[in-house]
Amino acid sequence: MNDVATYQLLDGKRASQALRERIAAEALEVKAARGRVPHLAAVLVGDDGASRTYVESKVKACQSVGFRSTLIKRPATTAEDELLHLVRSLNKDKELDGFIVQLPLPGHINADRITLAIDPRKDVDGFHPENVGNMVLGLPGFLPATPAGIVELLRFHHIETAGKHCVVVGRSNIVGTPMSILMSRNAYPGNCSVTITHSRSKDLAAITRQADILIPAIGRPEFITAYMVKEGAVVVDVGIHRIPDATRKAGFRLVGDVKFDDVAPKCSWISPVPGGVGPMTITSLLLNTLKAAQR
Repeated sequence: MNDVATYQLLDGKRASQALRERIAAEALEVKAARGRVPHLAAVLVGDDGASRTYVESKVKACQSVGFRSTLIKRPATTAEDELLHLVRSLNKDKELDGFIVQLPLPGHINADRITLAIDPRKDVDGFHPENVGNMVLGLPGFLPATPAGIVELLRFHHIETAGKHCVVVGRSNIVGTPMSILMSRNAYPGNCSVTITHSRSKDLAAITRQADILIPAIGRPEFITAYMVKEGAVVVDVGIHRIPDATRKAGFRLVGDVKFDDVAPKCSWISPVPGGVGPMTITSLLLNTLKAAQR
């Protein structure tokens, strides 16, 4: 490990602000062209604390770029058919450009049925199979917010990606799998040789140590240690976890999937938690909403 930390931060707050300024300017153009600003709705079922905080931050983000936002709350006891009826009504709402149904949903609701019911033209989360297929084929569509945000974060900091070995840790449909597709595309950022790893991967550390660009999205706090990282790597930490900490006023601290203080001195670039990928995820959702409005 280096004696002196020479890493640079992948600053999601700064990158997000720059992108939001562009979004706000284009939102004004949309308003001038059709008489109303882009409109995003968020559906929150139940009262999960993390989901509520995340949805509220999306509403504030809409205000920051001049969008209209609508928050639709339903109790945890909402029946699946009732939620499907709501989704279909939002699909038909001509005043609404895009909407999301916040995950996770209560256990009695089939999330796949809800996702399939969303009009792909309003699916600004980018989860509908039609949008996933467009992503795979490189056709126009909505990209999943977190992977798209990571791409924009790399672009903002001019991170070289062509010919690099990118290792993604985690294979979820929301982050890991789409991330591997985006990093392998013939585009910038992209043109990487990509390895996707997961809980069944043998000798995971041997694979992650090969990574020029390491993207952990495994959902385990501080799982990635210095031993697992190559000297000079770019590390993009997708995870965010609350860890009890009696020394903090809030009683907890936020950490990622990477043990930051251990790993950072080995990196050329690394994203912090908080302030890295998180702001970019919400900004990517705004970007998808803008695209929906421009259509």
